[in-house]
Amino acid sequence: MRNSIENRRQKLINKLILLNVYSKEDKQLSDMTLSRLEYEYKRYKLLNHPHGEFGSIQWV
Repeated sequence: MRNSIENRRQKLINKLILLNVYSKEDKQLSDMTLSRLEYEYKRYKLLNHPHGEFGSIQWV
């Protein structure tokens, strides 16, 4: 089970680095818990979703 948690953490770290949310050298990223990494990833997706509240196409 610990191995699967670490795998999930690493996948989220890689996604956050690829999305330029954090830099590869950022020590803070490796110290985050799994729940914090999931929160950061969901927050990024919510704020940058193309159909989100801001800048989306809206019918008048």
